[in-house]
Amino acid sequence: MTAQAIDFTSGLTAMGFLTSALFFLRFWTRARDGLFLAFAAAFALLALEQGVGTWFNAIREEQGWVYLLRLAAFLVIIVSVIRKNREAPR
Repeated sequence: MTAQAIDFTSGLTAMGFLTSALFFLRFWTRARDGLFLAFAAAFALLALEQGVGTWFNAIREEQGWVYLLRLAAFLVIIVSVIRKNREAPR
């Protein structure tokens, strides 16, 4: 693939992640459930990771610091699901 095609695909992926973040943020405003807010934050981090990776051309393995954003997004999801499962039923 050419560099323009990779940038275009990364932009589409980032847009999809941001759309998902807004989708979960809308659910959070209605339900006030922290799990929805965590998913919104995680998808925003994934969008940021796509944008930063494209901006700095971090496709090579030696520039793996960008993937720490992806790790943070998954940790947010894992922690929020564990916290949600530990809550007392209402």
